[in-house]
Amino acid sequence: MGYSIVNILGGLLIVTSTMVVVSKNIKHAISWYAVQSLVLVGLLATLGVTTGAQELLMWAGSAFITKVVLVPYILNRAYKKMGEPSDASLKAGLKPAWAICIIAVEVAICFTVVTQISLPTAEVATPALAISFAHFFVGLTCIISQRNIMKQIFGYCLMENGSHVTLALLAPTAPEIIEIGIATDAIFAVIIMSIVVRRIWDDSHSLDARDLSELRG
Repeated sequence: MGYSIVNILGGLLIVTSTMVVVSKNIKHAISWYAVQSLVLVGLLATLGVTTGAQELLMWAGSAFITKVVLVPYILNRAYKKMGEPSDASLKAGLKPAWAICIIAVEVAICFTVVTQISLPTAEVATPALAISFAHFFVGLTCIISQRNIMKQIFGYCLMENGSHVTLALLAPTAPEIIEIGIATDAIFAVIIMSIVVRRIWDDSHSLDARDLSELRG
């Protein structure tokens, strides 16, 4: 029963990731990321109860603070500091229909790979493990397909959330220091990237990656 819930929550993760990728509004993308992080917290807590790993319950608590609260706050603050710019590059990225198709293919490929893995976790949580692997490619798709540089930050965040699920499924009793490190690395990365994005906006008043070509040389 516990792993069934984990698999269901894994399915919700890919749905929310897709919404982050296809969102044409930064505030909506931030909200969907917060929802995804809340689903991640639920997955970690469910897995912790199912496996009896107290470490995962602590991990869920730290993930709630860092991913559900702090990261969305940092991104919202950075966006407001820039005056909530309405950048045309948000609408110039990959079309939603194509993004959904690509993500579906990525999940299907990862599911096929996971079914070939001989691990206890792969037998009871195949969908969740496949989706955790797929998040690396979903995040990469977001980074490559989006011209808006703030939207590209979400690509990193999706990849990072996927790594959480992968480690939780494969090593539920990993030492607390590792879990804390993984739970906090997103904070520092997002802070740094937000500062860089704000500096770019201050200098060029554009969030379109194509406008950064003037920085070459």
